[in-house]
Amino acid sequence: MVSWIRRKDYHLLTVGVLTYSSDDRFQAIHLQHSEDWTLQIKFVQQRDAGLYECQVSSHPPTSIFIQLNVVEARADIQGPSEKYLKPGSGLRLQCTVLQSTEPPAYVFWYHNNRMINYDVDRGINVTTELSEKSSTLTITNAATRHSGNYSCVPSNAQPASTYVHILNGENPAAMQHGGRGLSWLQCSPSSWLLIAFSLTVMLC
Repeated sequence: MVSWIRRKDYHLLTVGVLTYSSDDRFQAIHLQHSEDWTLQIKFVQQRDAGLYECQVSSHPPTSIFIQLNVVEARADIQGPSEKYLKPGSGLRLQCTVLQSTEPPAYVFWYHNNRMINYDVDRGINVTTELSEKSSTLTITNAATRHSGNYSCVPSNAQPASTYVHILNGENPAAMQHGGRGLSWLQCSPSSWLLIAFSLTVMLC
């Protein structure tokens, strides 16, 4: 017989395939003739983090301990939070989803409050590789109308934003990149709270 115990409060969660917790998010899964016993926690929350014990009722009892860490994916913008460019410069923003259990269903880009994924006629091009958890926004010929706040919003991660200034005339003190070379910002979002988490133990 295999039992799952939450160690922080010594709460008995399951015995065999029976659940002893009033929280119906917990469930023991065991296939007949299998040596795998899985504790499934649906809709994981921050309070679920901690140490879990899988206890086998042998003589003497045998236990395996597993630490569950609950992480929240969110955007991480590398580099300065503001970017300064000359008109005519190229701009590239790279957004990568990190610490997520699955690829996002979509990644939307916003310029101020406007979604711009399909604004090709405004000089904006967005390419997204969902399986790679990445999306890239490029502007080959930046103009003053492209100034403003840019946000990367994946479906399963906290969004991130950065502000882009397209300056008219020279401003050496504020300008970070001049000429017509390509400049870029990298946005690295990292899943909303994990939607589901399962712990599997194989008995020897």
